[in-house]
Amino acid sequence: MIRYVIGVVIVLHGLVHLWFVVLARGLVEYKPEMGWSGRSWLFTGLIGDPATRILASILLLLVTVALSAGGIGFLIDQQWARPVLIVSALASAIVLILFWDGSPQLIVQKGLIGLLIDAAIVAGLLIWP
Repeated sequence: MIRYVIGVVIVLHGLVHLWFVVLARGLVEYKPEMGWSGRSWLFTGLIGDPATRILASILLLLVTVALSAGGIGFLIDQQWARPVLIVSALASAIVLILFWDGSPQLIVQKGLIGLLIDAAIVAGLLIWP
């Protein structure tokens, strides 16, 4: 039973990344209380805002697919799910860090909980029998 709960939570965590894609693509009107602005402390200054948003969208979509597929694989007890989830959770954490705007304001909305979930996925998979 716990495997099913964890698998569903991982799939949902993967799908939450789509919200950041929506924000990066400007598909909804940005409001400051949403938190994530689509700006990056690293990339915005180097490649500009439009390219940063495109890069973020691509990477976030890849993470969405990988985490969702890995979560489904975990749910149905596939051997390939563990390495896929470890790599995709690490990738998710890296993307969240790289595309953070550098401001501590609204840090929860900017992905702190997602970062903690990624850490829990990696830690859990490394100790799960």
